[in-house]
Amino acid sequence: MDADRGSLLLVQFARSPQEGRVKTRMMPHLSASEACDLHCQLTLWTCDQLLDCGLGVVELSVAGDIDHPLFRQCQAMGIARLTTQHGADLGERMSNAMVHGLATYDYVILVGSDCPGIDVSYLEQAVEALQTASVVVGPATDGGYVLIGARQIKDEIFQGIPWGSDQVYTQTRLALTRSGLTWAELKYLADIDRPEDLPLWEALQRVDRAAQ
Repeated sequence: MDADRGSLLLVQFARSPQEGRVKTRMMPHLSASEACDLHCQLTLWTCDQLLDCGLGVVELSVAGDIDHPLFRQCQAMGIARLTTQHGADLGERMSNAMVHGLATYDYVILVGSDCPGIDVSYLEQAVEALQTASVVVGPATDGGYVLIGARQIKDEIFQGIPWGSDQVYTQTRLALTRSGLTWAELKYLADIDRPEDLPLWEALQRVDRAAQ
């Protein structure tokens, strides 16, 4: 599906599932196999949320094996494109994805695959924020962020950030302020990264099953 100017691209970042390489902070509470399965569940959940919102074209950007069956399953669900992430670190990969998307679309919203709390309402709030701000960020309760969207972007927003630490959002806010871009903040959401996060994931699944 192609889109004209004035439309939105939703980009989901995901890593190829490899036992012992994904959701490592869940171990040893979960086995390597169970952690990998959780990673797959969250990836599919996020993909479904992005597709279900109906706000724009959905692209899945992969770090690792793009031909993994997990990503082919996402493709079968209806994503428009599978792409490969490019860059030396997470910041460079996100920057490249945003710049590439904004070459074709007016708005790009990028999310990871760790936050099942990103739903239609949250995505709509991000789109609304971008009507007046150049950048919108959805902070995470662990100090990172779960969403970044833009209609204008600068590389410096992603440079010098201690990825994987609890200082990611603090340093990103400073970078945004220095950049001179206008930006907006959404409410804080929780990633599913540690054993103490699992009750939230289980509760969301129960609500989803009850709604079906």
